[in-house]
Amino acid sequence: MNFGILVFDDVEELDFVGPWEMLTMWSKVADGPSQCLVVAQSPGPVKCVKGLSINPHVSFADCPRLDYLLVPGGQGTRREVANRALLEFIAAQARTCKAVLSVCTGSFVLHAAGLLSGKKATTHWASLERLRALGDVTVVEQRYVQDGNIWSSSGVSAGIDLMLAFIASVAGDDAAGKVQFSAEYYPSVARYGGYEGHAQAPAYLRSTT
Repeated sequence: MNFGILVFDDVEELDFVGPWEMLTMWSKVADGPSQCLVVAQSPGPVKCVKGLSINPHVSFADCPRLDYLLVPGGQGTRREVANRALLEFIAAQARTCKAVLSVCTGSFVLHAAGLLSGKKATTHWASLERLRALGDVTVVEQRYVQDGNIWSSSGVSAGIDLMLAFIASVAGDDAAGKVQFSAEYYPSVARYGGYEGHAQAPAYLRSTT
């Protein structure tokens, strides 16, 4: 099983590192993907939005056929929605992928690649109205959303929850539980500053107040 995570300049770090941690932990403790690949358009370092520099495993030219593909978000997505080479890569892989996932504003890249029309999806709270404005996406204010073989999640850290839910759907609750336990991912119930009640907060956050 080949699982690819797409990266590009100005990608949000945790959007892909969080899912990467869950993904590779799945391979380590619960018979997850045999190959986990970070994919970029070209060889060489990719500079993330907060300054982290990473080296992808493969470029578009040498990427194998993927069973699953995850597209993160970040400021770079505003540029990448017009990157024909990147959109064609996503569309081509999606034709044979069992599922395509997005984190945060990665949903806009999926839409630009033709994968979100007529689908339910979500994104970062600050971009919910921008996603609605596309007109052909049913925006759902949830931590993560599945519509057929398309998965999307809200902002940044939500990619971790997306990946655990995805693992549970593909490999079962026990596999997801092993990953969660090994990663010690049991988020604190602490809330700071009351921002979960902010007027722009998505519905699933406001309902916790």
